[in-house]
Amino acid sequence: MIKTDASARPVVEMTGITVEIDGTTVLHDVGLRLFAGEIHALMGGNGAGKSSLVKALTGAYRIDAGEVRIAGEPVSLAGPAEAEGAGVAAAFQDVDLCGNLSIAENVMIGHEERRWYGISWGATRRRAEAVLDELGLGDLDPRLAVHELPPAMQQLVAIARAMVTHPKVLVLDEPTSSLDADEVATLFRALRRLREHGVAILFVSHFLEQVYAISDRITVLRDGRGQGEYPTRELDRVVLISKMIGKDLAELRRIGSERRAHRADPTGAPVYRAVGVGRRGEFEATDFELHRGEVVGLGGLRGSGRSEFGQLLAGVARRDSGTIEIDGRTVALPNPAAALRHRIAFASEDRRDGGIIEELSVRDNIVLALQAMRGWARPISRAERDGLVDRFMESLAIVAPGPEAPARRLSGGNQQKVLLARWLATRPHVLVLDEPTRGVDIGAKVEIQARIAKMARDGVAVVFISSELDEVVRLSDRIAILKDRRKIGEVSNGPGLSVDTIIEMIAADDDDDA
Repeated sequence: MIKTDASARPVVEMTGITVEIDGTTVLHDVGLRLFAGEIHALMGGNGAGKSSLVKALTGAYRIDAGEVRIAGEPVSLAGPAEAEGAGVAAAFQDVDLCGNLSIAENVMIGHEERRWYGISWGATRRRAEAVLDELGLGDLDPRLAVHELPPAMQQLVAIARAMVTHPKVLVLDEPTSSLDADEVATLFRALRRLREHGVAILFVSHFLEQVYAISDRITVLRDGRGQGEYPTRELDRVVLISKMIGKDLAELRRIGSERRAHRADPTGAPVYRAVGVGRRGEFEATDFELHRGEVVGLGGLRGSGRSEFGQLLAGVARRDSGTIEIDGRTVALPNPAAALRHRIAFASEDRRDGGIIEELSVRDNIVLALQAMRGWARPISRAERDGLVDRFMESLAIVAPGPEAPARRLSGGNQQKVLLARWLATRPHVLVLDEPTRGVDIGAKVEIQARIAKMARDGVAVVFISSELDEVVRLSDRIAILKDRRKIGEVSNGPGLSVDTIIEMIAADDDDDA
């Protein structure tokens, strides 16, 4: 890392940045400084303005007021081409690569080495190899098709493509959202290498531990306004969270306390019973019960079959063994539509491909499942639709320009809340939630978890799936422990249960297998 002292000149200095979108001010007099050889984290809640500031820096949004200086000189960032020309490159959360092309072709796209006869693919590949080597990826075969790479390697290829022009600044918007721990470590090694080469890196993330592991400096936004710039090592985590959301971690603790106070051993017949439900190659045949007002968590590590089991329970994946009973009556759930008729709803972990429809409005996204359940011959009246949407936008604190705004314009956390509203609108008896807080900040996480707790109090039976075991422990009445695509045990929640308990059960199962 290049040490930055008080007299060092920033590579990028944004001052007084104000941005308006469709008459709504999304950034109010915001400042940002990026220094050479530093990784600078940009933190904030959903709707805080992180993406807007990134888009202003990369030329995607017009700046209505304020000034941007790069290497001390004022610049006009009228579009992405101007930003790239000024030395600003970016790689985004949704990796936009051509899977059928090679690594070299993806890295060099738009910057191929040309000769009098056209593109020199040999020279192009050699330059791609040099860029990959700078990132510590010299052992990667540039002729390999991108679709053969795991997510972390695809993210690194996207970063390599951004580095082809040798930018002064690299902007990374949520680069780790779909990576596991080992993949994050691979990415961080590459970022540290770039930092050593003097690149100024803007790292946008909602993962606090990752921010503290990789960043040198943090700028905090809330509600489109700057909350300060801090050296990472001097900013306490609790203080950071307080600045991000305007409140501390007491709210999460309160949710956990309320769930424990609400918890009671289930009595009576279950609302949902699965007997021997499984699918060859996907999940071992398993029994499972769920009572009204109960949250049952699925706890397991990556690859344990959490999502696969949730999909079987909700009819999203077709089972090839077992039976399902709803209120004591055997039912067939061949597809999600059939499940919905039995008031069983499923919210996918992939809000982009399995949930939110970005081009539809917030309003249409919310009423979509309810309208499908009723059938298109019985359209929802405008008054009912508007009342429903207004109620959920208020109760879930969905931040949007309005109900008619396209869903693509919402932050990830607000898109997640729109999805939750969609399924709540169907008034489900059973709700399977797969990673409902993935990719959202601590503020949205508090709101979503509080809503799940309220659903349970109102009598909804919830299956809660999360890769964050502390969430599972906080919200669940019972936890089914999964490993290697099978259920290995089940525990009731209580004061003595912790994340360590679940991990120990998984590890003990390893010992039994041995």
